[in-house]
Amino acid sequence: MLILAGTPIGNIGDASPRLVAALAEADVIAAEDTRRLRRLASDLNVEITAKVVSHFEGNERERVSELIEYLRADQTVLVITDAGMPSVSDPGYRITAAAIEADLEVKVLPGPSAVLTALALSGLPVDRFCFEGFAPRKQGERERVFASLAREPRTMVFFESPHRTEATLRAMGKAFGFDRPAAVCRELTKTYEEAARGTLLELLEWAEAKEQIKGEITIVISGATAAAVEYSEVELAALVAAKIESGLSKRDAIDAVSVETGSARKQVYAAAHVASSPRH
Repeated sequence: MLILAGTPIGNIGDASPRLVAALAEADVIAAEDTRRLRRLASDLNVEITAKVVSHFEGNERERVSELIEYLRADQTVLVITDAGMPSVSDPGYRITAAAIEADLEVKVLPGPSAVLTALALSGLPVDRFCFEGFAPRKQGERERVFASLAREPRTMVFFESPHRTEATLRAMGKAFGFDRPAAVCRELTKTYEEAARGTLLELLEWAEAKEQIKGEITIVISGATAAAVEYSEVELAALVAAKIESGLSKRDAIDAVSVETGSARKQVYAAAHVASSPRH
């Protein structure tokens, strides 16, 4: 069977007994970083007898067929990442989809999650939320993504690198409004865990005041309020652009945005047309 196992996101004490057993009993371990796997096993006092293979973003696609062959040979394949749950902004999705397609057994060993930990720590509404992963690195793409999420009513969770946190908070403030409640959670479950809470403006000031932001960063943003019902031309155009990037035709993207936002189709069409028209 294929086993996806959650690993500690900082505190080794969060490792579950099921993870310890799986590390000791697996036939094959597909690890995002084999050195971190060895360190994890040492910290947990586990002797690994399994065949260990690397399984990271750069080789994930090519590794799938090899792992499927192990599974078909009645081997237990354990997939782990550096921290947290495989497939959540980490390798794991492709092998899981392939195993299900091949009618092979898949199991999950639940474990620590930066997404859920940050949500609980943020103090923001958690009855409905969405996970958006890492924001694009390029400024234009990042601004377009944030504009497309400006009216998202659910609480949003993002991962970010420490050196881009300040720029991301500034871009979020421009897209969501600097008065939007949010939280920046740093080094979750580790010795220097920190949760900064406030408006995006207050968090930007917090980031600017720091000489250097360190550690793993998770940003939680409150969703848009019911009062935010009018979509600007720029927002509608960004939503259409995002749909097109995901694979929809321009016509289907316009139809989808019209339905999702409640905006008239001709209004969405006009916004998309203006955005795509060459400027002189």
